[in-house]
Amino acid sequence: MTLGEKVRALRAVEGELRGLGRPMSQLDVVRAIEHELGESISQSYLSQVESGARPHLTEHTRLLLARFFKVHPGHLVSDPPGYHTELTSDLRVDEAPLDEWLRGGAIQFGSDRELHDALLQIAGHDDSRKCVVLAGAIAATPGLVDRLLETVRGRESFYAGEKTAPDPLHEGS
Repeated sequence: MTLGEKVRALRAVEGELRGLGRPMSQLDVVRAIEHELGESISQSYLSQVESGARPHLTEHTRLLLARFFKVHPGHLVSDPPGYHTELTSDLRVDEAPLDEWLRGGAIQFGSDRELHDALLQIAGHDDSRKCVVLAGAIAATPGLVDRLLETVRGRESFYAGEKTAPDPLHEGS
């Protein structure tokens, strides 16, 4: 991932965390840094970083953005070619990167409210890894996705007062 892609992703996550329902704009970031940290950075500088016209940050700017986005300063560099973030071990690790990835996906699919909300629900769960593993198992079981979705949507309709709740014990009787 390039430095510019990382900054765009951080703006997206920060906007969601702040309850904006959208990514923070570059101008939002500039204003928030000035208001919250008492320092300044220009919107044009951020634009150059995100477009790749400025592929590196000054040390001062790297530390400033790291403080604002609450990330390690080392995160704010372009990844080397061939670098990947996938786990290469079966050991259980901190779920924060998975949750961040899910929130980023929610933002990316913001126009699909149902998918957006589902990704945020998983990211907010105490064991988001288990939720994703369960989703994989459900997807691998023929017909289960459709049956579960039909049942869940039927119950949602019932609670919204639209129709009778499905009774899985007596279906087909």
